[in-house]
Amino acid sequence: MCYSAQVIADYRKLVRNYGAVMSLDDFAKLYFHDPGKARPKTPKAMDDGFLLSDQAEVASIAAEICDWNQDEASRWEKQLFEQKTRLNNAERALQTKVTKKAENDVRVAGNKIAQAEQKLADLRRTEPLSRDSRIFPGVYAPVIVMEGGRRVIKPMRYQCRLEGKPAFYDTKYPGTYNARRDSLESYWREAFGRRHGILVVDTFYENVEGPDGKNQVIQFTPRDRQPMLVACLWSAWTDPKGVEPDLLSFAAITDEPEPEVAAAGHDRTIINIKPEHVDAWLNPDPNNLAALYAIFDDKQHPFYEHRLAA
Repeated sequence: MCYSAQVIADYRKLVRNYGAVMSLDDFAKLYFHDPGKARPKTPKAMDDGFLLSDQAEVASIAAEICDWNQDEASRWEKQLFEQKTRLNNAERALQTKVTKKAENDVRVAGNKIAQAEQKLADLRRTEPLSRDSRIFPGVYAPVIVMEGGRRVIKPMRYQCRLEGKPAFYDTKYPGTYNARRDSLESYWREAFGRRHGILVVDTFYENVEGPDGKNQVIQFTPRDRQPMLVACLWSAWTDPKGVEPDLLSFAAITDEPEPEVAAAGHDRTIINIKPEHVDAWLNPDPNNLAALYAIFDDKQHPFYEHRLAA
C-alpha cells in the first residue's frame, strides 16, 4: 500500500508542467467556507498555491482559504491561552506540593503549547517545506483527469468511495486509498476502464516491520529524482438520499513490488506510468482492458532509494 506520499500539490506547477487546466468549480466547492462544518483536509502546499497566486480567477478561492485559516488560528490561539494558564497554575501548585496531577498538567500543557505554537507558525509561514505537500488517507490532492478532451486538475480525497457504495464503507474498508492491480476487475470494476487519473508524486512512504519487530516508516524516492506519474482510479460519489455532500475521491493503483522495495520490507509498489502513456491512460476504452494492462507492464522502473522517514 502507499501509506503516504509527497505530491506536487501546487496547481500552478501542474498547469505549467503537464498541460492541464484547473477545474475552478470543483476547487471552489471544496474550499467553500462554512464555519458550521469541519475544514476540508488539504495539504498546505495546495492552499498556498492559491494564496500566493496573482491570478484574478482564483482570488475568490484564496479568500475562502483565508477565512478557514482565520478560524483555525482562532482555535489554536484559544488553546494556547488555555494551556498556558494550565501550565502556570500547575507550576504554582508544584511550588507548594508535588502531586501527580500537577506534574501531569505540566507535561500535557507543555505538549499542547508546543503543538499550538507549531500550528500557528505553519499558518503564518509562507516559505515552503517538504512536509507541506505530504498527503495521507483522507487528505485531498490535485489529480489530473481527462474531461472534454483536455487534461483537467480536480481536487480529490485520497481514499476512494466508489459511486453506489454507502458512506460507511470509508470506515468498513479503510484501505480503499489503494487499488490492487489484481482486484481491478472485481471491486474496482466500475472505475477501471472508465475513470482514470494521474497523481504526480515526488516520494512515497510505507510502513514496514523493523529488525526489532516494531513498525517503521520508510521513505522511497526515485534515484533520478523525476516525478512519478501514479496511475489512479477515481469516482464522483453522490448520496442518493441527498444528505451527504458530493465527493470526488481517488485510489492509487499498486502492483507487485519493485525488487528494491521488496528488499526494504514492503510488498506493493505504486504504478509509475511512462509520460508517453498518460493520454492513453486518461482516455481508457472499457472494451480493451488489455491495452491498460499493457501500460502497467511498460511502466517506469526508476531505482527507488529508501531511508527511514524523519
